[in-house]
Amino acid sequence: MRSFEYEAPSSLAEATALLASAKGTARVLAGGTDLVVQLRERLRDADLVVDVKHIPELMELNYSPGMGLRLGASVPCYRIYENPDLVATYPALIDAAHIVGGWQIQSRASIGGNLCTSSPAGDTITTLIALGAHCVIAGPHGNREVPAQEFCTAPGKNLLQKGEILVAIVFPGPGQKSGSAYERFIPRNEMDIAVAGVSSWVRLDAAGKTIAEARVALAAVAPTPRFASEASQWLVGKPATAETFAHAGELAKKVASPISDMRGTAEYRTHLVGVLTKRTLAKAVERACG
Repeated sequence: MRSFEYEAPSSLAEATALLASAKGTARVLAGGTDLVVQLRERLRDADLVVDVKHIPELMELNYSPGMGLRLGASVPCYRIYENPDLVATYPALIDAAHIVGGWQIQSRASIGGNLCTSSPAGDTITTLIALGAHCVIAGPHGNREVPAQEFCTAPGKNLLQKGEILVAIVFPGPGQKSGSAYERFIPRNEMDIAVAGVSSWVRLDAAGKTIAEARVALAAVAPTPRFASEASQWLVGKPATAETFAHAGELAKKVASPISDMRGTAEYRTHLVGVLTKRTLAKAVERACG
């Protein structure tokens, strides 16, 4: 690891000013579970590392049944899955947070950090898309919000500009008769990268028989996590049955454009999209029914 400057600002204004004025490459340190390894292995360089864990807005976790969830970008995973309100209302987020590395990693790794790493296989990113989350970004020229599905632009790249920082992720309230789920396929049970992953969210009608709203998102089958818009729209008004879920899986395959590598062929990954879409929709409906 080559030498770099280190700063630990205590305010957003200070952090964005440091990032905007940095000479050379500036990197943001939240949990450090990706960045420290990348710097040590010289996969990435940094002239300045800005530690943002001391900024209150980035460590905020604020949930209200009516307003939804505001999750600071540096909140570690364990604080999410140990929160009983979030376990009950955002189960897909809990599914994903539980499998980000091992439990030691989860004490430092954050959902915001996972998003900013912008891996096509990022376990938590599809849950943000399926749950309709928005990203709050601060920069030298003010704040802006973007939908989570627009944040990643290419493998390992996102829309953050020089001087900008991800502050928080905002989730709408889940509403009555709603449920969500995330599943992935991996060669091993722990600490592996998804061959394919799917997050699904549904809201049922009052009778609990028909899908009133739905969102399906895919991981590890395209250059960025993908929102399966056609499948999501098609589900509206359909009965919550295995046949419906299976057809939605076929539609979700349309947005998959996977590669073949040592973890799986493109054909196999596409097949998994259909399987995992069916499974996560069934689990989301089960959770929506209580």
